[in-house]
Amino acid sequence: MTDLSTPAPPADTAPDAGRMQRTFLEVDGMTCAACVGRVERKLAKVDGVRAVVNLATRTATVEHPAGVTVQQLADTVEAAGYSATPKSPSPRRAILAEERERRDVLRRLIVSLVLFVPAADLSIVLATIPSTRFPGWQWVLLALSLPVVTWGAWPLHKRAFQGARHGAATMDTLVSVGIISATAWSVVTVLTPGRQRPDPHGFWNAVLQSDPIYLEVAMGVTVFVLAGRYFEASARAKAASALRELASRGAREVSVLVRDGSELRIPVGELREEQLFVVRPGETIATDGTVESGSAFVDNSAMTGESRPVPAGPGDPVVGGTVCQDGRLTVRATAVGEDTTFAAMLRLVEDAQATKARMQRLADRVSAVFVPCVFAIAALTFVGWLIGSGSIDHAVKATIAVLVIACPCALGLATPVAFMVASGRGAQLGVYVRGHQALEATETVDTVVFDKTGTVTTGVLSVTAVSVAPGFTEDAVLRLAGAVESASEHAVARAVVARAGADLPAVEDFRAVPGLGASGRVDGAAVRVGSPRFAPPGALAGAVAAAAESGRTVAVVEVDGAVAAVLEVADTVKPDAAAAVARLHEAGIRTVLLTGDNAAAAAKVAALVGIDDVRADVLPDGKVAAVRELQESGRKVAMVGDGVNDGPALAAADLGLAMGTGTDVAQSAADVVLMREELSAVPDALGLARATLKTIKANLVWAFGYNVAAIPIAVAGLLNPLVGAAAMAFSSFFVVWNSLRLRKFGTRP
Repeated sequence: MTDLSTPAPPADTAPDAGRMQRTFLEVDGMTCAACVGRVERKLAKVDGVRAVVNLATRTATVEHPAGVTVQQLADTVEAAGYSATPKSPSPRRAILAEERERRDVLRRLIVSLVLFVPAADLSIVLATIPSTRFPGWQWVLLALSLPVVTWGAWPLHKRAFQGARHGAATMDTLVSVGIISATAWSVVTVLTPGRQRPDPHGFWNAVLQSDPIYLEVAMGVTVFVLAGRYFEASARAKAASALRELASRGAREVSVLVRDGSELRIPVGELREEQLFVVRPGETIATDGTVESGSAFVDNSAMTGESRPVPAGPGDPVVGGTVCQDGRLTVRATAVGEDTTFAAMLRLVEDAQATKARMQRLADRVSAVFVPCVFAIAALTFVGWLIGSGSIDHAVKATIAVLVIACPCALGLATPVAFMVASGRGAQLGVYVRGHQALEATETVDTVVFDKTGTVTTGVLSVTAVSVAPGFTEDAVLRLAGAVESASEHAVARAVVARAGADLPAVEDFRAVPGLGASGRVDGAAVRVGSPRFAPPGALAGAVAAAAESGRTVAVVEVDGAVAAVLEVADTVKPDAAAAVARLHEAGIRTVLLTGDNAAAAAKVAALVGIDDVRADVLPDGKVAAVRELQESGRKVAMVGDGVNDGPALAAADLGLAMGTGTDVAQSAADVVLMREELSAVPDALGLARATLKTIKANLVWAFGYNVAAIPIAVAGLLNPLVGAAAMAFSSFFVVWNSLRLRKFGTRP
């Protein structure tokens, strides 16, 4: 499996100053999109550094020259007012760190809430009905409120102070200033007898003319913000649960076979390529490998989302992270550590989460200037109300409301939380999207082009008939053809090898011609195996024509320039192919079948699955031309393929989808990797992507609309600061809740 991303380099390793490396940093202290923008700008000032910061995962993905150390990057982030450490490769460490943070927030929230409820009740009664005041009431209010606005809100004040030290203003700055302003003004009112109004006559007069005491506002803002933070932390855990569940599927220990045939238990990290290891019923397969002996059914659901176990026997490949259900397997490791399919899929999801959508980049640009603008608006509000009403109390109240209601936390969460949830759900379904660019491309796709063999069909071909030319025998021809095809990855080649049997001779000077066939020297003879265009059938042209009329694929075998045999190969359509194509048609998407096979075989498959537009006898460069032709006609094209010959077309399409059972070339050229063999993965991938885009748009509309509508209300003095705090918390709640709905996205039966 080709490495689908670059792993984080070790710290302070710089053998080549010009070589680019990728480092993942865990950034602590970010609370809004303004924080994200500040960290990205600071990192971008380092020569040669590019960085993308994800608020939801609190991860900075940094590309930098090898001469720039990880410590330099961490110091740069800290200079921006945040803390940074290299991201741990262990999911368990990240889980424990987030759990500690969540518990700390919960502890502060519970204490603050317990003190807020009686303090709020008492404050409202004493403020609106002064006659109920008792000696020392001021100190009771202060005693209840000070622990909340100091210890409870300490993380907010700390981060605001850290930002101020570096000239930064963030969401925490707005909240902290609002809490401090409300507390300070309330303390002045409580401790200054001359500012307390006499007992008015009537309840409503008391309400309208109450003292400007905002201790309950300061406490309420703290409680609501802490509640929002706790909900966000819990939501992040839920959003990442699918990915963490996938990561936790990996085996920790493995039983390896030693020279004397006995078994030795070792940590998975010590397993090396080519080592033999044993998998018993119920155990997780430790790493990618090939079955040497034994047979069992393997549960691939962790990697592909498929519920049906698949059989595995000698010669079959198995993937690390899947589960052996029954039987005992002896497996030879073919990839370990970061080179496994399992690790590559995890990195693929992490890389995808590190990218940003155009919509979120716009939100980040807005947030970068939003907080300073809010402070300017708050200052103008204070001055305006002070001049217009002559009441400093009204001016303070309106100013606090502006500071509290304007927090842009929802903007920072709108996109990353939605994509985190979607990527986790996609991993459960066996759908891996490379990033937001691929996500956005799905919105405009109106045409899906399918490769045939291995995509629409099972790709498990078998040789059904052999026509041999005079002077050759079937066994001899199959032996030569099987030797050449044993070096090829094509489905037809595998069918020929399976028919030829074991103990094949070695092939020399092997050469594959994509879309046509392969050649090489076997036992001194020059052998070519491929389509009639690659090896003309000569005297066996009749056999080729008969096979073509019946829709079967043919492979011509040529030995030392003479036609030796024609092999007829048959394939079967995937069971769910017709249903998958029908789902695409229901969504208004046009489908095209594109194949290098003959027209009769292509037409037969197309008829079985319901595709009307069929383009056969197409070479790899012809597939690219066909995709571009559709694009030039105004179509937005998604290409689905699995072979080497599909790589250029996957790259040329607006959206490339590679079957996970296909080749490394196809997967590296694609925007989306589908680990399931079923064709239903295609409409599932498009459906999940479009649902995610819809969710992101709804989040951003709400986040922008909330701030645009709420700030003028606060400026007008029509918003109680306590109500503003609740509304601000609800804004983040809505964005996260709306994103979490993607966890329920499912496939249709």
